[in-house]
Amino acid sequence: MKIIFYCQYVWGMGHLFRSLELLRALAGHDVVLIAGGRKVDVRLPGHVTLVRLPGLYMDEQFTTLIPEEAGKTVDDVQRERKDILFSLFEKHRPDALMIELYPFGRTKFGFELQPLLEEIRRGRFGEMKVVCSLRDILVEKKKPLAYEERVLNLLNTYFDLLMIHSDEQLQALDETFSRMGDIRVPAVYTGFVSPKADPAAGRELRRAQGIGPDEKLIVVSAGGGRSGQALLSCVLDAYPLLAHSDRIRIEMFAGPFRDPAEFKQLADKSIDGIRVRYFTDRFLDYLSAADLSISLAGYNTCMTLLAARVPSLVLPYSKQQEQPIRVEKIKHFIPMKILRDRDIEPGLLSRHIEEMLLESRPSGAVPVNLNGAANTARWLEDWHKKHK
Repeated sequence: MKIIFYCQYVWGMGHLFRSLELLRALAGHDVVLIAGGRKVDVRLPGHVTLVRLPGLYMDEQFTTLIPEEAGKTVDDVQRERKDILFSLFEKHRPDALMIELYPFGRTKFGFELQPLLEEIRRGRFGEMKVVCSLRDILVEKKKPLAYEERVLNLLNTYFDLLMIHSDEQLQALDETFSRMGDIRVPAVYTGFVSPKADPAAGRELRRAQGIGPDEKLIVVSAGGGRSGQALLSCVLDAYPLLAHSDRIRIEMFAGPFRDPAEFKQLADKSIDGIRVRYFTDRFLDYLSAADLSISLAGYNTCMTLLAARVPSLVLPYSKQQEQPIRVEKIKHFIPMKILRDRDIEPGLLSRHIEEMLLESRPSGAVPVNLNGAANTARWLEDWHKKHK
């Protein structure tokens, strides 16, 4: 099967990493990944070809598109992107197009997606199915009725399948999208998308770094790095206040998009026992090795916490409902304390850290469907055979 997967990430990198996990499961197929956000170095599976569109990302208010390349206007970049997209589809003519999030989000990218979908519908690129790849929880909108009407019009007109990357028993889409009954295309729940944890890799990592059984490892992270500076800085300030800090190590991953000035502020605070880096491609191994995780609460982070079953302190983004809803749902499955903005103070945070370091990793897998990537691949393969 020939598949083109479109992923436009505009702030962090969670959408990209979830997409990559899905693509890993599609081994044996001819896959092209279209990525249109800021450049980040990732290891691609051998069966995936990357086509990078000229980068566009958004400001903190999610209202304005910003070109990644200095000196170019948004209009220039939009024209270039559309030309690349249409040329790619003329050449590749895939069996399926998977679009991450749109039409439930990424409306600013309708300038290229809607004309493309219209041409697909007319048959310009041959017979092709169009699939929406959607996460578990939608961000609330200022005008929800108009938003849901627009989503339904696009979904029911241009798409053939909706794949919801969630465990329906834990988080159903109708909790944040009220008109599920008006969706006229098949909608399937795949389970959450998460890589598989490898406890042996965690043990090997501890051994390689000389972390003894009487020492504690804390992994601190902030996703892509466009937010979370206050949390990371507070962890560094709290570290000297911890009892037995000489037997506690901190591995901090500030995120590949962290502003260099912010990263320097963090690095300047590091002392013996603390290492600050932008990024690791072994993040799940570090969580498997850790005694405690301190993080934000995006989709990918939460799923890796569940996969690794690691005791966790999480700070959900409080200005939207997505992360608070998610952590309330998953907090029952692993030792977890939900931080609030008022907890970001060194004295308070040090006490929370000491309390959570007394917790143990639960034995056995969590009772949540984390097989979303494999299930997505299996569902697509079966669906393709039926509709050939």
